Amino acid sequence: MASYRDLIVWQRAMEMVPAVYLVVRRLPPSERYALGNQLCRAAISVAANIAEGQARQHGKEFVHALSIARGSLAEVDTLLLIAVSLGYVAEAEVRHAQTLVLSTRQLLQRLIQRLRRDLIAPRHRPS
Repeated sequence: MASYRDLIVWQRAMEMVPAVYLVVRRLPPSERYALGNQLCRAAISVAANIAEGQARQHGKEFVHALSIARGSLAEVDTLLLIAVSLGYVAEAEVRHAQTLVLSTRQLLQRLIQRLRRDLIAPRHRPS
């Protein structure tokens, strides 16, 4: 793979960022700095960690960066749920972002599993 830009998971994470920013714009002004800033940083972190990990071109480092991205993704999901539970936004207003979170999570998980399998497989092959 030549670039992280070729990864569907990175592309999906990049789609998620503007969706999250749309939700943040719907937050009350009093929450745009605290909750909004944290939501934006977590969303950006997902795509950034995928890119950083792939750019390092070492399997273990890539898996580690993807695990960090997965953690940031869980943070995005949680913060979206908090925004809804506090009544700052309606469920319908976060639905698109949540769909992208779910899709990104599934893609991340599959990539992590594949990379882990590829890292282990060469050691267990008979000579």
